[in-house]
Amino acid sequence: MRCLAESTSLVDFSSNDYLGFARNESLFSKTFQLLLKHNISENGATGSRLLTGNHILFQELESLLAQTHNVENALVFNSGYDANIGFFGCVPQRGDFVFYDELIHASIRDGLQLSHAKSYKFGHNSLKDLKEKIKKTISDNGDSDVYVVTESVFSMDGDSPDLKQLASFCISEGYHLIVDEAHAVGVMGKQGLGLVQELGLEKALFARIVTFGKALGTQGAAILGSNALRDYLINFSRSFIYTTALPPHDIVGILSSYEFLAVEGGAQRDQLFENISYFKGQAKKQKWSGNLIGSDSAIQSVIIPGNEKVRNISKKLRDDGFDVKAILSPTVPEGKERMRFCLHSFNSKEEIGLVLQLLSKYI
Repeated sequence: MRCLAESTSLVDFSSNDYLGFARNESLFSKTFQLLLKHNISENGATGSRLLTGNHILFQELESLLAQTHNVENALVFNSGYDANIGFFGCVPQRGDFVFYDELIHASIRDGLQLSHAKSYKFGHNSLKDLKEKIKKTISDNGDSDVYVVTESVFSMDGDSPDLKQLASFCISEGYHLIVDEAHAVGVMGKQGLGLVQELGLEKALFARIVTFGKALGTQGAAILGSNALRDYLINFSRSFIYTTALPPHDIVGILSSYEFLAVEGGAQRDQLFENISYFKGQAKKQKWSGNLIGSDSAIQSVIIPGNEKVRNISKKLRDDGFDVKAILSPTVPEGKERMRFCLHSFNSKEEIGLVLQLLSKYI
């Protein structure tokens, strides 16, 4: 049974606010000033974007996203979940094939459930297994399209696939590569624009999903791709068509976050990666270091098999003032239950050191 957690003043090792943007007073002030500049007084969007909700700032944001992420066009959705079910529910057609990493996010799996295409999972970050699954499954493409789906940073393990190899393979075979960058945007890459751009793979992808509710500290998501893809989604993506649009002040918040990321985000990213390095260094000194999943991202997970055990450790840490979430099966496979640490630019080394000492004590 799941239950809703109450807001607390615990030390945060759980949220996706990797750079502290969601709680940044300077960014809040910039957003407020931008609301005044645009003379925005509406509280809501009043309808879907196809009816009355297509505020003029959507055009400004989508143009910014296309330019910033070096892509032809962009379409904003209300959340990463809406973007994924909207894309996968309508783009792959009957007779098409979708191959997805076995650890792909639930929103993509749910989108595939809405699709008429056949979908198959392949071993985590395994190009070899992907090739074998395709060979066993497809004898002749004919008129079928093949889609390959992965994430640039995985939400539970915090690791990344070899995107260059994956892109090269898809290009050589004429397959469509789709990458979800939810946990990379804001954090990974020199400007925090994600691993796809860091590797120069923008043109190699069919579509890219970026979200704003994690490192950017706001709300919403966008699908990046061609003009034709945008037009198709506007006409056929049900999670876009049949929902009230984001209110104008949310759009202003996203615009402010991108400006803040470009101007002041470097210092926060530097501090975050310093904290990641410190966490990994301290973790290696612990007896349980072999249970730490290797990751260079803000997500650091320690495998502690057994729902009851990992839940009890989470409760003890909470009683000590630290919010570290226990990830239970079936969210992760049985035997892969874990304590999932989300590191932030605002975590202190003292906090990191103490929580690891307590974890060692309770393990």
